[in-house]
Amino acid sequence: MSITPETVAEKAPQSYLARTFRPFQHRDFRLMWTGAFTSTTGTWMQQVALSWLVLELTNSAFYLGLVAFLADLPIILFSLVGGVVADRADRRKLLLGSQYTQMISAFALTALVALGSVNIWHILALVFISGVGQAFGGPAYQALIPGLVGREEVPNAIALNSIQFNLARMVGPLIAGGVMAAGGMVLCFGLNALSFFAVVVSLYMIKATFIPKKTQETVYEGLKQGFVYVKSRGALWQLSVLGFISTFCAIPIMTLLPVFAKQVFHLDATGFSYLVATSGAGAITGAILYAGLPHDRRQVGLTLQVQGGLAVLLAVFALSRNLALSYCVLFLTGMAIITLFASITSLVQLGTAEEMRGRTMSIFMLAFRGGMPLGGLALGAVAEKFSPSAALLGAGIVLGIAALAVQLFGTGIKRL
Repeated sequence: MSITPETVAEKAPQSYLARTFRPFQHRDFRLMWTGAFTSTTGTWMQQVALSWLVLELTNSAFYLGLVAFLADLPIILFSLVGGVVADRADRRKLLLGSQYTQMISAFALTALVALGSVNIWHILALVFISGVGQAFGGPAYQALIPGLVGREEVPNAIALNSIQFNLARMVGPLIAGGVMAAGGMVLCFGLNALSFFAVVVSLYMIKATFIPKKTQETVYEGLKQGFVYVKSRGALWQLSVLGFISTFCAIPIMTLLPVFAKQVFHLDATGFSYLVATSGAGAITGAILYAGLPHDRRQVGLTLQVQGGLAVLLAVFALSRNLALSYCVLFLTGMAIITLFASITSLVQLGTAEEMRGRTMSIFMLAFRGGMPLGGLALGAVAEKFSPSAALLGAGIVLGIAALAVQLFGTGIKRL
């Protein structure tokens, strides 16, 4: 084969930045990323206002955990069915239905707060309804991402998707602090409701879609086939378990953060929003660093090392009473969490066949997202009975033990 300048250019190693942001060369990915970023910014604005509202209504760490539990409970109940549907329906239309459901819930919450009629049961019901929309939209969204870019760009696309989520997690709370000071909580909730239009418009504009093969299988048969597929590939099963443990132990730091802000550091709502933004800034940094890494066999070792480091960071944050130190640890925790989650998700995506992607991702999401509400509820109860520090310290210990166990016995993962 002759060597041309073009061939040399193709084979030349890409720069770090070029490798990191390569998926943005694809129009559909840019559209989805922009729409999702706008909507997620609104969601984080609402999350800050909602956490503070729940604390004002109940003054209870348990109710904070219960809200987090009910928000993600539909993932446990319906995501497996959502995965089957994602392999049998137009994933773009499924995502649109999910966005409309969440939008209606957001407008309902805005109206209740504006009228001064909101009660805790309203919040519990509306976060559950929004969660139902996410349970069906989540597998479709995860399954759609690889179709927006080339296979070799999938880890980068996942990392960039994490960047949009965490950039929104940094920007949203900062905006929320100013918005709540200027217009109150109702304005935060209203802006979140409007933000869903951005992702709806992007879904109508993208060209990529998934047209499934016709099948006579029942939903039960489709679910069974998905579990058989995942269990036959031991690494996928072990990664799902690892995802559950990681989210169960790590995500409750965000659930308990309002309690740390108010009771430990004696901050107001604006101070709380700065803590959330600091975690988001760390996550963005971690996602950018991860996206630029070469994605090879070393990724498995990185996953386990980061999990062990995250366990230590959770313990340090739990014991810290110095606000400056806690800001630093929270930043590093955000880096570690997003690196761990992006790495696990990339390994699952790359180990999955296209025709099984919806079901595989729904099983993974059941474990991955299921750990969030269960961890929030469990650690919220521990924080209520003992203290938020004791709850988070226990989570760090469990996460560290899990990292060691996978290192010693996770042969399937280590073969990846």
